[in-house]
Amino acid sequence: MMEPLDFSKLQTYSVHDRHSKVTVEDFARPVKAGMKVSELIESLPGQLAGKDFPELVERIVTSCRSKKPVLLGMGAHVIKVGLNPVLIDLMHKGVISAIALNGAGIVHDAEIAMVGRTSEEVADVLGAGAFGAARETGEVLNSAINKGAENNIGLGRAVGEALLENNFQHNEQSLLAQACKLDIPVTVHVAVGTDIIHIHPSVDGAATGKTTHYDFRIFCGLVSQLEGGVYLNVGSAVLLPEIFLKALTVVRNLGHEVRNLTTANFDFIRHYRPATNVVHRPTLEGGRGFNFTGHHELMIPLLAAAILDGLQA
Repeated sequence: MMEPLDFSKLQTYSVHDRHSKVTVEDFARPVKAGMKVSELIESLPGQLAGKDFPELVERIVTSCRSKKPVLLGMGAHVIKVGLNPVLIDLMHKGVISAIALNGAGIVHDAEIAMVGRTSEEVADVLGAGAFGAARETGEVLNSAINKGAENNIGLGRAVGEALLENNFQHNEQSLLAQACKLDIPVTVHVAVGTDIIHIHPSVDGAATGKTTHYDFRIFCGLVSQLEGGVYLNVGSAVLLPEIFLKALTVVRNLGHEVRNLTTANFDFIRHYRPATNVVHRPTLEGGRGFNFTGHHELMIPLLAAAILDGLQA
């Protein structure tokens, strides 16, 4: 029969001599009623995200004060959880320099502008083949894209101009419309077949390809200026991380010095591509990458408030 191992001769050491990863100096401070956001951030524990989040805020504030770009790449879910007003405010205050969207972003943003609501219940209409068949969405967006191709401009600019020209009721809540008014670049990066407007009779594949490729070149130009700046990827698990990595290799290939940059990913769960293509690989030769997990509707307003507090300090 197997005998239990005898622990009596185990070699020990003093806890006073051992290195410890957690100390009371790193503990959080109690939260008080009426605290400023900056005070709340300062009270966080000096562990994990409690240490990383204030550092990211500081880096963004430093970039803004140094007139370095802060680029935001985002998935459409950020729009769907109601964050347009927060992002528009950051554009007006000079924090966000440019925005990159996937194709779904223009769908939800345009519907917000047109009717003040978006996001259908797919399960209720998919069986009847009615998913994505909203007439006005396809007509407005595809018409804007086709016109943009004729005028040799990017997809994001074309849609922003169309929203303003139509003077839609809720344009003040639209990222594309407000960015166009402020002359802030919005680039749109389309994967053909992923968006509902690609099934509409008004779609023109050549126009879509031309305008989205124009936007990719604009995006590369923005990335070429990221030395000392910040790139935030919020809620895009595949498309924008891939596009960011391709843009970064293009600009480095062309001789642009983009080594010392800050990158950060925000999403509900951690995915391979954002962690690899946004956080890790781009900062191997300099800078710093961050990865935060949490709900956009909580994390992004907190980030915005911390940045604005930091800029006032």
